[in-house]
Amino acid sequence: MANESMKLKPLGSNKYTDGEGGGNGNSPGTNEDYDPHLHRVVENPTTNVETLIHLLKGCLGTGILAMPEAFKNSGIFNGLVSTFIIGVLCTYCLHVLVKSQYILCKRLKIPILSYPESMKLALESGPQCLRPFAKMSPLLVDFFLIAYQLGICCVYIVFVGVNVKAVGDQYLKEVDVKIYILASFIPFILINCVRNLKLLAPFSTLANIITFASFGVVCYYVFQNLPPIDDRPSFGRLYTYPLFFGTTLFALEAVGVVIALENNMKTPKSFGGYFGVLNIGMAFVVVLYIGMGFIGYWRYGEIVKPSITLNFPAEQPLSQAINLLYSLAIFISYGLQGYVPVAIIWNTYVVKRLEGSTHLIAWEYLLRFACVIVTWLPKFAFGTYHSVQELLS
Repeated sequence: MANESMKLKPLGSNKYTDGEGGGNGNSPGTNEDYDPHLHRVVENPTTNVETLIHLLKGCLGTGILAMPEAFKNSGIFNGLVSTFIIGVLCTYCLHVLVKSQYILCKRLKIPILSYPESMKLALESGPQCLRPFAKMSPLLVDFFLIAYQLGICCVYIVFVGVNVKAVGDQYLKEVDVKIYILASFIPFILINCVRNLKLLAPFSTLANIITFASFGVVCYYVFQNLPPIDDRPSFGRLYTYPLFFGTTLFALEAVGVVIALENNMKTPKSFGGYFGVLNIGMAFVVVLYIGMGFIGYWRYGEIVKPSITLNFPAEQPLSQAINLLYSLAIFISYGLQGYVPVAIIWNTYVVKRLEGSTHLIAWEYLLRFACVIVTWLPKFAFGTYHSVQELLS
């Protein structure tokens, strides 16, 4: 996200300088002399390893456990090939986004740009027919980014509630999932109060360790009693393929966090390139998604559930452990996914209106609290009163 210390000062159409008077971006023949990466001033920058950890955690969410059901909608061979193609296209598009932002920064002599600012400046310098949309484009990009990230957070809250309930029902009185969602409210508030990516890095590391350990247990279950692979159709029905495409794209796409991660790096040049952070992370993620979808569907076929962990025997301690561990990993991931909408709302729409306030930190924490409410309320609000009554009866 654009750093608060960098004031973008409009000098006219397509003319900006950085806060240190970097110069007019339209000066001919000087673009090659300016490297935006060398002029960035970022508080709490992340290393290459920390950025890779965040990228993996941003991609390895609940979607990977839904890949076997996605393969059911596509067919086992079609799913394998299509997931690889979608992964390559997603990675390419992320490269285009990051490279385009760098070119705009270089052209206009601006150290750093946010995603919405990049969209606006690209339209302003693009074809004449697109320039009228430049003014409204930042608001549109912000809206979709915020909606996308908050939607992911909603899924995470439901996932944690459903999987903890699957374990709780084995030992406690069976109650509505909303009770478990209610019980998780304060922990979600606390994880969303971590204020920068540097502090989130240890949490993401822990979540990745838990995730990979959980994959080991998943493999233990799915590799048992594998049926003949010929029992699984190579191609699914045409009308279910869009469900596969939507699930896979949701699982793989990390557009909401990529710009934030690259903008917060200590060495942003290491993000792109053939062996950069983005390619290494996405290659690893695509291989894991293909493997999980292929083996999971091969093992369970048409009876595979939306989260493959729900196919495991609920009464076995190992199955319960995997549900709890993966729920913990997804809970930690909420902090990373929630970082993006909070940063957009705070930096773009709130902090400028509170300039001079002595209670900025309090207002920021109030915003973080409100974002958790927005993601938690839709699932919790309806029918919870009756669920609490059922628990107390």
